[in-house]
Amino acid sequence: MFESLQDSLGSAIKTLRGKGKLTEANMRDGLRLVQQGLLEADVSLAVVKEFMARVTEQAVGERVLKLLDPSQQVIKIVYDELVNLMGPVDHSLHLTPEVTVLMLCGLQGSGKTTTCGKLGRLIRQRGRNPLLVAADLQRPAAIEQLSVIGGQLELPVYTETGADNPVAVCQNAVRHAKQIGADVAILDTAGRLHIDDELMAQLSRIDRRVEPGQIYLVVDAMTGQDAVNSAKAFNEALELDGVIMTKLDGDARGGAALSVKAVTGVPIKFIGTGEHLDALEEFHPDRMAGRILGMGDVLSLVEQARQKLDQEEMAKQEARLRKGQFTLDDFQKMLGQTTKLGPMNKVMSLIPGASELAKMAGDADMDKDMRRLVGIIDSMTADEKRNPSRVIDQSRRRRIAAGAGVEPHEVNELVKQFDGIADTMKRMAGMGMRDRMRTMQQLSSGGALGTDGRLTKQKKATGKRLSPKERAKARKLREKETRRLKRDKQRNSAVK
Repeated sequence: MFESLQDSLGSAIKTLRGKGKLTEANMRDGLRLVQQGLLEADVSLAVVKEFMARVTEQAVGERVLKLLDPSQQVIKIVYDELVNLMGPVDHSLHLTPEVTVLMLCGLQGSGKTTTCGKLGRLIRQRGRNPLLVAADLQRPAAIEQLSVIGGQLELPVYTETGADNPVAVCQNAVRHAKQIGADVAILDTAGRLHIDDELMAQLSRIDRRVEPGQIYLVVDAMTGQDAVNSAKAFNEALELDGVIMTKLDGDARGGAALSVKAVTGVPIKFIGTGEHLDALEEFHPDRMAGRILGMGDVLSLVEQARQKLDQEEMAKQEARLRKGQFTLDDFQKMLGQTTKLGPMNKVMSLIPGASELAKMAGDADMDKDMRRLVGIIDSMTADEKRNPSRVIDQSRRRRIAAGAGVEPHEVNELVKQFDGIADTMKRMAGMGMRDRMRTMQQLSSGGALGTDGRLTKQKKATGKRLSPKERAKARKLREKETRRLKRDKQRNSAVK
């Protein structure tokens, strides 16, 4: 998500940083790269022009050019304007004590039916009792699909076999909701492959007869400017209250997310970040702007950790760490918890500065590396997990390697580096969440796990150790990365 835009804006900022002295001329050159990045990300031309006019007005002036580090100020200006472009957003669903009707609309293929289930799950988490309503009578498979989703989430689903009047179905569903004690009815209405008069007329009739409290348009971020155009058409017909943008975990260039609010005046309320039914998040313009500029999104990561991780197990691990206890068994449980947050490249994108580390890894599969580590630990006895350095000798290494399907030197590498990991984890026991994220970032950038998160980073592809000259070169690269992280920290402070 937004990778091309991140690269383009990052290149523009690096260009500005590389100038010995910033003038109005080279500042405009840097801003031209920002504009090019936005256009390549499929942001609406009109939106880009208005955005760049505001940024240029603030960036090109004596006050900015005379600063000690003008590029930091430019980052802050771009950040603020990105937040203004996408926000503000009211995340309230405006639920009332009576049955509140939420109407979802959108084109076919946008993920509307799945989003209906995701939204129902989120509403239940907020303490309400939702009813999913299968009002898409154009596509019979949609009714079955919603019934399956409802069964997976243990949410009631209202359907009418053989019905051909979606307005009557919606009206009956609201009455049914009152009867079963549901206080929110979520209507999954019909879609089309493209916008047509018949679709809009049908949705308008549902709007007039049922009077939904909120109308949300579900759009596919992968369709780029088509998503913006469809949002504009739906808003003119129905007066939307918000947009739910799906498939932002794919190869979306991000232009639709940046354009939809400016073009329609309707904010993005939620974003779909995966196929699983828990992959629906509130859309926060400030956090998204931070991701686009490579600053990470620690708050979203913390929220996901609270929702997805086993809090009881985390409390037990915390207590053990405070006592100075951290074994390979604890490390294995920690890896298991981490995988619940999603793919490692997604988790890394939320840690400030870590997106660059993920790029440094190239095609390396960090999730595969984690599975290999777990396999090695699984092949150990309880005593070997507790005291790996003292207990594991050559014969045990061979046995563990055979059980895990790896080479003995990989087992040896894990044992050697585990001591450093254990020390780091014990230090983190008394830290707050932000300090822990910073420590993990430093750990990934050249500490115990190496710059690409792999234990095999300090070996050549042949399995041989690096020469002294190569180790010195690797050390210089780590020092360079440390300096860059320090600059990123200063940049984050400037934005705050």
